[in-house]
Amino acid sequence: MKDENRDRPKDPYILTEEEIKDPPETFWGTLKHLGPGFVMSAAIVGSGELIATTTLGARAGFVTFWVIILSCLIKVTLQLEFGNHAISNGETVMSAFNRLPGWKYRDINWTIWTWLFIQLFKLLQVGGIVGGVAITMNIFFPSLNVTIWTFIAAILAALLVFRGYYTFVERFSLVMIAFFTVLTFLSVYFLQFTDFAYSWQDIAYGLKFNLPTATVGVAIAAFGLTGVGGDEIMYYHYWCIEKGYAAYTGPAANNPEWVKRAKGWIKVMYWDAVLSMIVYTLVTAAFYILGAAVLHAQDRVPEGYQMIETLSGMYTETLGPGARNMFLICAVVVLFSTLFSALASWTRIFADAFGKLGFLNFHDIEQRRKAIAIFAWVFPLLWALMFLFVQLPVLMVIIGGFFTSVLLLIVVFAAIHFRYKQLKVELKPTIFYDIAFWVSVIAILMAAIYSIFRFF
Repeated sequence: MKDENRDRPKDPYILTEEEIKDPPETFWGTLKHLGPGFVMSAAIVGSGELIATTTLGARAGFVTFWVIILSCLIKVTLQLEFGNHAISNGETVMSAFNRLPGWKYRDINWTIWTWLFIQLFKLLQVGGIVGGVAITMNIFFPSLNVTIWTFIAAILAALLVFRGYYTFVERFSLVMIAFFTVLTFLSVYFLQFTDFAYSWQDIAYGLKFNLPTATVGVAIAAFGLTGVGGDEIMYYHYWCIEKGYAAYTGPAANNPEWVKRAKGWIKVMYWDAVLSMIVYTLVTAAFYILGAAVLHAQDRVPEGYQMIETLSGMYTETLGPGARNMFLICAVVVLFSTLFSALASWTRIFADAFGKLGFLNFHDIEQRRKAIAIFAWVFPLLWALMFLFVQLPVLMVIIGGFFTSVLLLIVVFAAIHFRYKQLKVELKPTIFYDIAFWVSVIAILMAAIYSIFRFF
């Protein structure tokens, strides 16, 4: 661990002159400093791509393909804005939220209280992921029932986060996700040699912006889950800080040197966000095509404990019966990487929130580590109990997707304030960026508002 982290700041949440580092000037130098976006991708692939995307494809066919692609592309500018704020201000999400306009209760901004309320429902979403891991392991080892595997998955995630083995698990998970992605692309390719072959006309039809009434609900949920959701955008803020972008930039100062460093590390962050977006967009498209071509044609929708068996059908129908076990192994890795990444993120953001509530000093490194360790045990057990109580993993993930869409409204509000009220003039982006930013804002607002009105 010491060797892996020797070039990182001692405490990335404390900005000092000693940690300042000039940004890389070459493309290869930039690649060495990428990471936050791909950590986020590890979480995105599990709940969004593997479950919600294929479920939408199974229910709707190719007609809503455009929703998935748009969902991946449309939200990246909000991610960039949170990254900009993390680098230029160096403050945490909850500190930033607490400075947003609006009413406060006990000196805590309304956005933080709303976020806390939404997390009650987000427990369902991650509970569904724990259930997915447990169901898959039960298929492999039926001698242990789903309940036991649920607690095993929860405890294993807690042990890994509690002990701080993040770097190893991150790398291991990303390698396995890459393997799983290759398997998915191969499955899409070999799909053309089966009875479920798709045509370019199917793809073109799916990009015509049609949205049948029967698919609106799951489409909106998938919009919230695929690509970067509201919670992942907030988590990205922390990972940019922990990667060292803010510490390397240094405390904000009114001099050309600081502006140059800030622009340089923001450029690195842009590369990180865009390249990771390309990866998860391609993976999402592949998952959707499999769901639309294979599952929709057979009228098989992933539900309940049969979710994993139904999803494995996408591979056995294209790669043969032998692919089933390969899919199950990779599904465990992908779902568990999502569980692990979510837990690592939840421990940080809740420690930050509890700091604002007065329970700890988040910027005291020992208090922060202790809080993260405690949350590393509390949340997995809550997720496990939530799954065992509901026992409908797909529904749990879809409900989480709906509330992710609601959370996006807060993220949009914060991003607008970051961009136009807090961003230093010297760091003002291009007109093209602002156009893309407002396209994202409008699309997200339309989807979220429609989702809320339809729900009630």
